[in-house]
Amino acid sequence: MELQDVNVRHRINGSQLFSKDTVYALTGANLTVRAGETVGIVGESGCGKSTLARTIVGLQQPAQGRVLFKGNALWEMSAQQRRVEFGRNVGMIFQDPSTALNRRLPVRLIIRDPLTVHGVGDTAARDARVRELLDLVGLPLSAADALPTQLSGGQRQRVAIARALALNPSLLVADEPTSALDVSVRAQVLNLLLQLKEELHLALVFISHDIQTVRRMSDRIVTMYLGRIVEELPSEHIPQGIRHPYTRALFSATPSIIEEIHPIPLDGPVPSAVHPPSGCPFHPRCWKASAECATSMPPVEVLSRMPMRTVRCFHQLTRPGEAPEESLTG
Repeated sequence: MELQDVNVRHRINGSQLFSKDTVYALTGANLTVRAGETVGIVGESGCGKSTLARTIVGLQQPAQGRVLFKGNALWEMSAQQRRVEFGRNVGMIFQDPSTALNRRLPVRLIIRDPLTVHGVGDTAARDARVRELLDLVGLPLSAADALPTQLSGGQRQRVAIARALALNPSLLVADEPTSALDVSVRAQVLNLLLQLKEELHLALVFISHDIQTVRRMSDRIVTMYLGRIVEELPSEHIPQGIRHPYTRALFSATPSIIEEIHPIPLDGPVPSAVHPPSGCPFHPRCWKASAECATSMPPVEVLSRMPMRTVRCFHQLTRPGEAPEESLTG
């Protein structure tokens, strides 16, 4: 999967009666997800993570830019081509299984639905596939006749994962897959995703607010801020290899029993996506910002391609653990 200079904008009701505002949800996004790779997406709420996910799975058509799957442009395909060549190869796990699953349907119909829509096999073959998927995600066969409301949160998310895997996709997008679950079952779902990724050789895009979880799950980390990708680097290079001040601040705020932590406070709220700041969108909160940052957008610098490392910053961090003086002394 590849995104090339993708822009997504939404129109919303404005502050004035009958007026409309434009939300710049995704701007100039360039991203490649290779076969078998796990890419983690991190950033504060409202930074564009879910919009990126919806764009990857074809639920959101960009205003500009191209989305390529196996070299083919998604939105240049016919609707039939998208359904067959793309829709069957990409699955998505949504944030809240309570709302993502039809509470009126039994589990077997929920899981079987993608098979029915795409005309895969006959009734007997579909029922056999349902049983196979239930076993794959660790649910008993008795769950097939249960309604989602009769299952626990962890079991519902396993049903959602089974449905996403029904058509044997090569790419799976997980948008905050554990945020609605109790702490006690999060580890079970995460371990299941890791296990399935290895067994099925899936490419995985994993989105979460839990930065340490993303780090554990991912081969590569992508940091987003106000609709832009500002840095990407291998998870094994964190924290020493971080170059962008925002990524440094995010990871400095996560507790660790292994590494010494010096939290970096970010002053002020996240700017509005309707009226983004000029220049670098992070400059109003950045301790390294200069006059240049307020007037010009930093270009994307490719630090290496194997492994992929990019950063969008005029004043990159060059020393491991580099941070504002006040965060180190206070």
